[in-house]
This record gives sequence, structure tokens and C-alpha cells, in this order.
Amino acid sequence: MRTSEDRSFLALLAAITVAFGWVLWPFSGALLWATLLAIIFAPLYRRFLETLPGKRNLVAFSTVVVVVVIVLIPVAIVIASLIDQGGELYQRVQSGEISFAHPLQQLKSALPDWAAPMADRLASIDFSALKERLSGLLVPAGQQLAGHAINIGQLTLEFVASLLVMLYLLFFLLRDGDELNARIRDALPLRASHSAEILTAFTLAVRGTIKGIILVALIQGALGGVIFWLLGLTAPLLAGALMALLSLLPVLGSALVWFPAGLYLLVAGSVTKGIILLAFGTFVIGLADNFLRPILVGQSIRMPSYIVLLATLGGLAAFGANGFVIGPLVAAMFLTAWQVYVRSKEQQEARK
Repeated sequence: MRTSEDRSFLALLAAITVAFGWVLWPFSGALLWATLLAIIFAPLYRRFLETLPGKRNLVAFSTVVVVVVIVLIPVAIVIASLIDQGGELYQRVQSGEISFAHPLQQLKSALPDWAAPMADRLASIDFSALKERLSGLLVPAGQQLAGHAINIGQLTLEFVASLLVMLYLLFFLLRDGDELNARIRDALPLRASHSAEILTAFTLAVRGTIKGIILVALIQGALGGVIFWLLGLTAPLLAGALMALLSLLPVLGSALVWFPAGLYLLVAGSVTKGIILLAFGTFVIGLADNFLRPILVGQSIRMPSYIVLLATLGGLAAFGANGFVIGPLVAAMFLTAWQVYVRSKEQQEARK
């Protein structure tokens, strides 16, 4: 009878938990980012608390202000600049200021005879037709976007609401993080050692993902944007953002942006700029990952690059923009859980 009652209670507990998760789902993104930021900035919160002992509310509020100043405001500025530079780049292509036809003609004249067929194919591309097709796609999209201004306003309000909820949750997660961690450890239906190891691994996975993947990508993107800006190239911020995104790809990564751009400069006659961009991309941007990742990740969980790539793409497909972080986190927790299982099994066999 007792077993039947326990099973019924567990079933009720599971149903209530699922229902509660369903209620919170509209704010799942806010909860996710509040949790991630709380884990990342927990050491800063503890340092502030050592300076102001006993004033947890003030310290938590101060930490949230730091997050807003050094994370949220810069992100908002970058997004606004990206939109502005993207529009400027489109206008320059539309007006013909940026054209691939002339560089391709120069490339054709510089290539040897055996490469003539390939050059003829490139030269035969009708860039005017491509531009008209692009305009034909973008103009209706812009008209449709303008026709849904009310929906855009609603999305903006939802974003602002989610942002406020995230900051509100971040305050309490920072203030009560240690207590919540202890309660979660006690509530998990696992051995105490396994619960502690899993939670520790989750913390390391968050910090390793943010510092070892996202931060390295941002640094590579920043380096690319700076060199584009110093060379006076078009849309340096947009190029940097693309390099940061593509840096997740193994082997090629950010080279998918700076290498074609360097070749374009060489073919277009800007030989010095092309050589500088190719050299900087090879010896600074390309090698930044090898030097920075071990320093930033430290003892955090490390994953092979192919797992990071698959987990990131899968996360984006399954969870949208938040999957950029969720994918690698799930992969890190998957590897950790199996490591705990294998280690526990080896210990049991050693005792026999």
C-alpha cells in the first residue's frame, strides 16, 4: 500500500512539475539567460559580498547593474550598428558602388590559359540580374514587414518584458544562488556524490561554453572587425559579426569571411590591403583560438570541435537563437553524465 501511495505521489509530482514548466515556458529564454548570467557573475557577486558583508540585496542589485552596463548595453549598441551597416551595405551594392564584375575581369586576365574555362564561367555571371532578383525578394519582404508594424510592436513589448523578467530573476538567483544550489542537490534523486558532481559539471559547462566558445568567437569577431575598420573596408562591424558566428565551424571558421575578402582586394588592385588582411587573418585571427581557448577555459569541460559544431547547429534548429548556448550545454552535460556513470561502474567493479 505504501508503495502504491509513493508511486501515486511521484506521478502527481511529475504532473505538477510538467504543468509548472508549461506555465513558465513563455519565459524560458529569460530563465535560461538569467541562470547563465548568474553562474557567470556569481564570483563577482561573492567578491562584492566580501566587501559589503550581510548586504545581499545591495550586492545583488550592484551585480545586476554591472551586467547591464558591461553586457546588455554593448549588445544593444552592436545590434543597432549591425542593422545600420547591413542597410548601408545593401544600398552600396544596389547603387553599384560595390561590384564584383570588374575584379572578375581582372582575375580572368591574370589567370593562366588552363584556368580560362573557369574564368569564363565566372565572368559570364550576370550580376545585374542577381541584384534585381535580390531586390525582388527584399522589397516585398520590406513591404510585408511594414504591413505588420503592430506585430513588430508586440514583439518589442514581449522582448522588453522578457528582459525585465530576466533581470528580476537574475537578482534573486545571485542573492539566493547558494541556497537554491543546496536545495537542488538535496532534491535530485541521485547519490550525494553524483548530485554534487553533476551540479559542479553544469557550472563548469556554463563557464566553459561562455568563455571557451562564445567569448573566443567574440574576440575573433572583434579582431576581424578591427582589421576591416583599419583597412577602410565596408561594414566592418557586420564582417566581425559574421566572423564571430562562423568561428564555431572547425578548420575554416572565420576564414570564410576574411579569406575571400583578402582575395577580392588582391584581384581588385588593393594588393597591400589584401596582403595585410590575409596575413592578419592567418597569424592573428586564425591562431587566436589556439592561444585563447586554453587560457579562458582552464579547468572547464572541454569538447572536441566537431561535437561543439553539431551541438550548436542542432541547438539552433531545435531551440532557435537560444540553442546557440543550449546545444553545447546539453552536449557538455551528456559527456559529463556518461563520465560519471563510467567512473561509478569502474569503482564498483574495483570493489568486487
